[in-house]
Amino acid sequence: MDLLGRLFGAEDEEPRVALFVDGPNVLRDEFDVDLDDVREAAAEVGQLTAKRLYLDEHATPGLIQAAEARGFEVIVTSGDVDVRLAVDVTRFVVEDRADVVAVASRDTDFKPALEAANAYGCRTLAIAPGEFGRSDALRNAATERVTLESGDDGPTLVGYDG
Repeated sequence: MDLLGRLFGAEDEEPRVALFVDGPNVLRDEFDVDLDDVREAAAEVGQLTAKRLYLDEHATPGLIQAAEARGFEVIVTSGDVDVRLAVDVTRFVVEDRADVVAVASRDTDFKPALEAANAYGCRTLAIAPGEFGRSDALRNAATERVTLESGDDGPTLVGYDG
């Protein structure tokens, strides 16, 4: 919500949620995570205005195509996705493009990005890819947290080998 909306009582609007998914750390066989479940977890806190999946050069073309079919903007980097994802989270917050920043990861490296978002008054949501993929440091940095359950009956989207 922009400054004018805050000043003139538009707080009844549904919060804008920007979802950032750390593909290499979430879409792994051992977590059995589906992107639809990640999207639904983020949508629980507001209106999804951005859905970004970050992948490295090892992602399969099938994964990229399936993610795009599910409405995700796919960002492929030539190396580690962490820096690009963290910079994009920070830009969304500083540019007031989201009221809630949701990060799906098990990587503690995103803790500073969530802390920066919190400092700017943005709500933060840490989405963990299951109990064993949970980062307590990331969860503790977020204002809200969700752990996805494994073994849902829905389809699983996996595009990384190990």
